[in-house]
Amino acid sequence: MVRVQVLMTPEEREAFRRMARGEGLSLSAWLRKAGLERLAAAGACERIEEPEQLDGFFRRCDARESGREPDWEDHLEVIRRSGRSGQSDT
Repeated sequence: MVRVQVLMTPEEREAFRRMARGEGLSLSAWLRKAGLERLAAAGACERIEEPEQLDGFFRRCDARESGREPDWEDHLEVIRRSGRSGQSDT
């Protein structure tokens, strides 16, 4: 590990420290985590040029998801019900 000095205002330091404490991290760990998240987000914007890259993108999307997707018939019933609720009986 190397040490890095970061210049910030006292108000920024206290705001960062409160956030870090809220997440159960030291200020140093919180800043490192924030930086790593920024790097990951920047890497997620890479250009997809090959079919294998597209496959990998969809695998990562699937891995992020949780729960069960409703059946298509469930979606259609919600749409039908919504349409009926706006109709008058006359």
